[in-house]
Amino acid sequence: MELFDLALIWAFIIGFGVIMYVLMDGFDLGVGILFPFAPSETDRDTMMNTVAPVWDGNETWLVLGGAGLLAAFPKVYSIILPALYIGVFLLLAGLIFRGVAFEFRFKARTSRYLWNWSFAGGSTIAAFAQGAVVGAYIQGFNTVDGVYVGGALDWLTPFTVLTGLGMLAGYSLLGSTWLIMKTEGRLQEWAYRITTPLLIAVLVIFAIISVWTPFVDDMVRERWFDHITVIWVLPALTLLCAFQIWRSVRNRFEGMPFVATMGLFITTYLGLIVSRWPYVVPPEYTLWDAASAYESQLFLLLGLLFVIPIVLTYTAWTYWVFRGKVRAGEGYH
Repeated sequence: MELFDLALIWAFIIGFGVIMYVLMDGFDLGVGILFPFAPSETDRDTMMNTVAPVWDGNETWLVLGGAGLLAAFPKVYSIILPALYIGVFLLLAGLIFRGVAFEFRFKARTSRYLWNWSFAGGSTIAAFAQGAVVGAYIQGFNTVDGVYVGGALDWLTPFTVLTGLGMLAGYSLLGSTWLIMKTEGRLQEWAYRITTPLLIAVLVIFAIISVWTPFVDDMVRERWFDHITVIWVLPALTLLCAFQIWRSVRNRFEGMPFVATMGLFITTYLGLIVSRWPYVVPPEYTLWDAASAYESQLFLLLGLLFVIPIVLTYTAWTYWVFRGKVRAGEGYH
């Protein structure tokens, strides 16, 4: 007898892993996107040192979410991966390039500029690909009898390009507020200066996406506009977070801009979930349609209940050990 709705539990776990990845890897992708625009090479060293101790651990959440998705919802893999092969390849290629740049840039001398571009380019490609994949999910997938029948480039549309640009702007905002919190002096002042323009860019792009999305999918339009419900609290909270970012930057607060930016991402993420719930392969398959066997989900869940506390513990410990400001000439490397 099925005592628990394991599909719902797995959806929560995977959703938690995804938002943890977006928040924790988002700021170091943002640092990479901003890398070419830093005031000096010394500042670029400092920027990289702010994320060097934690970047690889942050990507644990991507692995956790991906592995959990394969185990708990195999139909999602069988449909979405063929639809998004190129987008996912670009995402992984970008992450590989930036990961290699982390290890080689500090050791390079004459070729350092190449690793600068590898770090920045990999971060930009990975962030854009993530945003485009999210846009493709909002659009939905063309399937027949549980098989994807669309083309290899159906995921790349004007709408997904816009969501990709939105993710670039959002991650850049996370990166700038992270630098405000972790640096000082000239680099921190530079981060303060660019945060407000980045916030404006994020709000403008998100506003266009919000207006465009109801025309992309009828279900999303009905969910938001047929009846004015409590879900409209989420856009209000998003605007409140945006106001708090602006206010914190204006008053030269150091930690609050980053916290408020994370709040902005969380409310936007919840809005995406609300728009598509309970469909994991829009517009046809719900999480229960795509779920694996109950026994398989239960077996894997028991193992995951041991893994997640360990991951949370070492993640918290890492951030605690490397807390505080990062100054020029100091760093993990």
